Amino acid sequence: MNTPNIDEFDVKILRALQLDGRMSVQELAQTVGLSATPVSRRVKKLEDAGVIHGYSALIDETLLGFGVSVFVSVQLDKQVDEALAVFEASIKEFPEVVDCWLMTGNRDYLLRIATRGLADFEQFMTGKLTKIPGVASLESSIPLRRVKSGLARTP
Repeated sequence: MNTPNIDEFDVKILRALQLDGRMSVQELAQTVGLSATPVSRRVKKLEDAGVIHGYSALIDETLLGFGVSVFVSVQLDKQVDEALAVFEASIKEFPEVVDCWLMTGNRDYLLRIATRGLADFEQFMTGKLTKIPGVASLESSIPLRRVKSGLARTP
């Protein structure tokens, strides 16, 4: 993968947009110390290069009633393409699964599950996750509090 040429102004733009993705080009220009036209061109260049690949709203899950997050490590009985594809297709259908990562090491996947409470988590585990073909074992961890949060690392 080719890394696009990014200078200090691009970094300032990325950091500003991470804090407020709805910032207008004019506000962004004032923040980074350039005029609006070059800032607009730079944002377009970052979008075209795939560095910026979308904009979204940050949602507080707790205020929506999903106050319990659980991290679940999943081990499959086979690590073959078909088993991975079946598992991944199943996971994509579950709204409770907020994040899913294919891992190295002794577990195959790491999931973050968001539920209303432990009873809902138990129902998800027993009613959905354990029923996916090929799931050999699960290990759950309940976080006490988030220490740091971020969506992406910038230079």
